[in-house]
Amino acid sequence: MDSDAYRSLLDTLIKIKNGNRSAREKLVEEYRPFVLKTANQFCKRALEWGRDDELSIGLISFNSAIDTFNPDKQVPFLPYCRVVIVNRIKDHFRKESRYRDQDTLDDENLFLESQIAWDNYVNRTIEDERREELEQFQKILADFSIDFEDLVDVSPRHRDYRLTLFKVADRLAQKDSLMEYLANKKQLPLTELERTAEIIEQTAANLLH
Repeated sequence: MDSDAYRSLLDTLIKIKNGNRSAREKLVEEYRPFVLKTANQFCKRALEWGRDDELSIGLISFNSAIDTFNPDKQVPFLPYCRVVIVNRIKDHFRKESRYRDQDTLDDENLFLESQIAWDNYVNRTIEDERREELEQFQKILADFSIDFEDLVDVSPRHRDYRLTLFKVADRLAQKDSLMEYLANKKQLPLTELERTAEIIEQTAANLLH
């Protein structure tokens, strides 16, 4: 998921937390394929809507994850939802006595095994999400004939320069017209950035050219 899409998702979550029911219904409907994929992968079989309880549990879990998600925890939304969905399905299996012969396991061993599985799943899903983001970022850079090594080579060493560039990038991302210019021309709108970011012309020229 690219940065713009994720920013839009966070905006939607804020609306939902403020009581926007239509936004919640739309988001849940939009992510039904995600719920289906997550449940299928964990159950290791093809599930069907209206037939398998795991999918109903998945939707309820996704809806619950919307309410409990906290972006300040530095865990992306979709990996968090995966963990919530998988955990609820595990609980369902335990209650149905169908998850790894629950009745034959000691309570302490069950807790430790579940905790280890949970931790491994969280780490794996977060790594997958970050890898997807890096792959998407690499594709975007390729459109500008840039690779990761180029970024390392041109990255400023001085802290003040880095902060200035962060400010420029933030101003650029906030203005649709500047982002359209960047996407269409494949180059920075230097004049506009110097004016909107209120940077001294010479400093901007040194940093951006």
